[in-house]
Amino acid sequence: MIQHSILFYQNVVVKLQQLDFIPLLLLRLYLTPVMMQAGWTKLQNFDSTLSWFANPDWGLGLPAPAMLLALVILVELGGGFALLLGVLTRITALGLSITMLVAMLTVHAKNGWLAIADASSWLADGTLFLNEAVMAAPDKLAKASEILQQQPDYDWLISSGKFVVLNNGIEFAATYFVILLVLVIYGAGRWLSLDYWLSCRATQVITAQELAP
Repeated sequence: MIQHSILFYQNVVVKLQQLDFIPLLLLRLYLTPVMMQAGWTKLQNFDSTLSWFANPDWGLGLPAPAMLLALVILVELGGGFALLLGVLTRITALGLSITMLVAMLTVHAKNGWLAIADASSWLADGTLFLNEAVMAAPDKLAKASEILQQQPDYDWLISSGKFVVLNNGIEFAATYFVILLVLVIYGAGRWLSLDYWLSCRATQVITAQELAP
């Protein structure tokens, strides 16, 4: 009985491995609009973003900010499109993962993990980590809501959803980093990527050259 169960499980695993291109495709499709939107926003707001990159007092204070900003825009816009096509996927994902890592360390790390302030989270209430700014957020949000409720258009203000406090932690950047790391290691996947078909073509050419007299 145990042996049959193990064999059945192994057969299921083999069949699932034949579908391994699907999650890789979904990861690429998930990241494409995220990365392209990030690059497009920086391009549309080039001057203000450049000031933020350059200023050491209220910005990042990066060296050669114009060159770095142009590089980030190219990586995010071009990289997002490359992920969509599944071309140069490992190189693209590596470049994007570096931008995510830099963003985590330079922009988000000081705010902890959470992107949205949630005082009930184990990552803020002291169960795993303590984030006092997040723990203070409910009182601030309640006060803000109290003020806003005095406005005659309050129902319109909340019609798109409830108000939250943006904590701007590493949560999103870290999630994207992990996804990109998967693509660095596993590539774009079979069948539905240019990388796959280019690799097949290259293998055919090399084989033909090796068999040629």
